[in-house]
Amino acid sequence: MTTPFPFTAVVGQDDLRLALLLNAVSPSVGGVLVRGEKGTAKSTAVRALTSLLPEVAVVSGCRFSCDPLSPDPGCPDGPHEGGGGGASRPARMVELPVGASEDRLVGALDIERALAEGVKAFEPGLLAAAHRGILYVDEVNLLHDHLVDLLLDAAAMGASYVEREGVSVRHAARFLLVGTMNPEEGELRPQLLDRFGLTVEVAASREPDERVEVVRRRLAYDDDPAGFAARWADEEAAVRRRIVAARELLPSVRLGDGALRQIAATCAAFEVDGMRADIVMARTATALAAWAGRTDVLAEDVRQAALLALPHRRRRNPFDAPGLDEDKLDRTLEEFSGDDDPDNDPDPDPDGDGGGPGGGGGGGGQPEPDEGPAGDGAGARPEEGEGAPAPGGGGEQSPVRAAEPFRTKVLSVPGIGEGAAGRRSRARTEHGRTTGAHRPRGALTKLHLAATVQAAAPHQRARGRSGRGLVVRRDDLRQAAREGREGNLVLFVVDASGSMAARQRMGAVKGAVLSLLLDAYQRRDKVGLVTFRGSAADVALPPTSSVDAAAARLESLPTGGRTPLAAGLLKAHDVLRVERLRDPARRALVVVVTDGRATGGPEPVALASRAARLFAAEGVASVVVDCESGPVRLGLAGRLAGELGGTAVTLDELRADSIAGLVKDAQRRAA
Repeated sequence: MTTPFPFTAVVGQDDLRLALLLNAVSPSVGGVLVRGEKGTAKSTAVRALTSLLPEVAVVSGCRFSCDPLSPDPGCPDGPHEGGGGGASRPARMVELPVGASEDRLVGALDIERALAEGVKAFEPGLLAAAHRGILYVDEVNLLHDHLVDLLLDAAAMGASYVEREGVSVRHAARFLLVGTMNPEEGELRPQLLDRFGLTVEVAASREPDERVEVVRRRLAYDDDPAGFAARWADEEAAVRRRIVAARELLPSVRLGDGALRQIAATCAAFEVDGMRADIVMARTATALAAWAGRTDVLAEDVRQAALLALPHRRRRNPFDAPGLDEDKLDRTLEEFSGDDDPDNDPDPDPDGDGGGPGGGGGGGGQPEPDEGPAGDGAGARPEEGEGAPAPGGGGEQSPVRAAEPFRTKVLSVPGIGEGAAGRRSRARTEHGRTTGAHRPRGALTKLHLAATVQAAAPHQRARGRSGRGLVVRRDDLRQAAREGREGNLVLFVVDASGSMAARQRMGAVKGAVLSLLLDAYQRRDKVGLVTFRGSAADVALPPTSSVDAAAARLESLPTGGRTPLAAGLLKAHDVLRVERLRDPARRALVVVVTDGRATGGPEPVALASRAARLFAAEGVASVVVDCESGPVRLGLAGRLAGELGGTAVTLDELRADSIAGLVKDAQRRAA
C-alpha cells in the first residue's frame, strides 16, 4: 500500500486545509464540499487528512465500530456490555464510488436465509465502515439519486436502515461527509448541498513559484513515498497535537450573545433558507476559536465561519454562482458588532443618503438607478425591427439577453428505457412501482414475495416439509420488476440565424431554452447544445451534466446570417452517434428550436428534409419548438417535425400553464 501524501506537504489551498482541520477539531461542523477544476489536488488533501485524526476506540470484534464506553444498544453484532474493554484503531476514510450499488452502500441482507431460517444474516456496507470516521465521495455531483437519498437519510438520523420485505436491520452511521466535485460536470441537488457544513473553492495557483513547488514535492513523493513522508513527520505530529489540544479546549469555548447575534444577522442578511446555516456557523466559529487556542469567539471567527458556511447555501436556482459579497458581510458584522452596548451603535449618515459604511451605498451589489440591468447600455436590446439583418443574410449581431424563464410542459421519450435513474421518461429501474417479477440476474436486491411463495409452494411435499415454515430454495427467489423514471440526453439544436433575430424573437427563444434547461436540471438529464447560423453548425456544448455550462453558452450565443438547417441536424446526428458509444443506455430527446426556414447552399430545403429523416429512421425522439411569429405563418416547423417523426409545439404551448398547450394535449390524447 502506498504511503499517504502528508497533509502538511500540500502546497497552498489555505481555505481547504482550514475547513478540513476544523472538521477534525469538531466533527459536528458537518463535513466539507470541495469544489474546483480538475488537477488541483482536492482528493490528495482529503485523503491526507486521515493520518491526522486521533485513533478510535472500538469494541473488539464489532463490525460496526461501537464505542466501548457507549455501545449502540441496537448494534446487529450486540448486545455489548458498556464500559467493557476494547481496542484502538486508526480513523478510517471510506470511499464511496459513484457507481456503487445500494447494497454496497447500506449493506446486504441474505433474503434466502431470512425466509427459510428466520436468520438476519447481514453483510455491512460502506455506511457501517464509515461510522465514526470519514465518508469520502469523489465526484459527488455525479452520484445517483437513490444513493443521494440514502446518504441524506443516514446523515439526518445518524443511522442506517436496511429493509427487505419486512426484515429490518439498523445500525449507527455517524460520519464526516467529505465530497469533491468539478462544477463543470454538473451541480449537486440542493438537499445534499445543504448537508455539507462547509464549502471551499479550489483553483490552481497562477504564481510560477508556487506551481514549481507543487511539482517539486510531487516528484519527490513519487520517487520515495516513505522518505518524503518521513521528512514531514515532525510537522504532521505537531498538527496532530494541535488538533488534540483544540478538541480538549472546545467544550470551554464561549459563544457570547454578541457573536450569536452577528451569526443570526449574517444569515438573515444573506437570506439563506432554514436554520442549518446558523447552527453550522456557530459550530464553525467555536471550532475556529479552539483551533486558535482561545476560549472566546471573536468577530474574525464569525467572519471566517460565514465565508466557509454560507456560499453554497445562497444559490437560489441552478444558474446562480456560489459566493458571498464580502463588503456586505463586513457591513453586517460592523452593524451588529456593538449590539450588547447601545452607545456603540454607528452614527447615522449625517447627509441622510443612507449609504452606510463604505459611503454612497456602494458594495451592496445594486446598480445606480440610471444604470439599468447588468449588460444594458451599449449592448442593450434594440427596438423591434432595429438592427435586424436582411432576409437570408446579414452580419452577426450582439448576443441578446434571455427572457425570464418559465415552467415548461413535460417533454419525454416514448417507450420504456433502461438508462440512469432520473425524472423524465419511463424506465425499468431499481426503484419505483412494482410491475412484475423475474428470476434474479445476479444478486437479489428487491424480492417479489408473492412470486417467490408461488414458485416455492408446489414443491413443499417433495422437499419434505413437515413444520409450519415454507421451504425456500434459491431457484424459487424472484426479483421484483420495477418501473420508475430515467434521465435522458436532451440535445438542443438552436437556430441562431438572422431570421430568428427578427422582431426580437431571440430573447423569447433563449428564455424558452433556459426554461427547458431548468427542467433538465430538475429531471437529472444530461444536456448538449448545437447551434447553426451562417454557413455551418457548431457543437457549442458537448453532452454534459452541467446545466450551468449550457446556460452560459446560451447567454453568449450570437445571431445573424443564413439558416443552414441541414448542417445543424447533421451535426446533432453526429453528436448522438458518438454519445451512443459512450453511454448506450441513455436515450436521447432532440429539441430543435427554429422557425423551420432553410437557406444557404444548394437545395437547402431538400437537404434538410433528408437530414431530418435520418432521425425518424433511427427512432430518435424529437420535439420542434416552433418560433415562427407574425400574422403570416408558413408552418415550416410543423413540416420539419413530421419529417423528424416528432411533434411540434409553439413557444406559447411550451408553457406548462398554457391554455393552448393544455387543449392540444387533450386533443392528442383523445385521438
